[in-house]
Amino acid sequence: MEWQLQDAKNQFSKVVQKARFEGPQEITVRGERAAVVLSARDYDALRAGRPTLVDDLLGGPSWDNEFIEAVEQRAKTPSRNVDF
Repeated sequence: MEWQLQDAKNQFSKVVQKARFEGPQEITVRGERAAVVLSARDYDALRAGRPTLVDDLLGGPSWDNEFIEAVEQRAKTPSRNVDF
């Protein structure tokens, strides 16, 4: 169902209930689609199986042996003089 923003604001609990039992509710602003209210179940289904930011960061490219050796051989001291 499609709701104008003002109507959705005035009847927000009804919008939420319809999202829960009837499916996504579209909100329009000046006749243009602006937002969609989903039930938690629909949202969870949308997100299922998609990696999180943490998954993306931890799942970066693997380090080959040559790169590991280069990292281990680097100087253990700072490359520039840092005075505090």
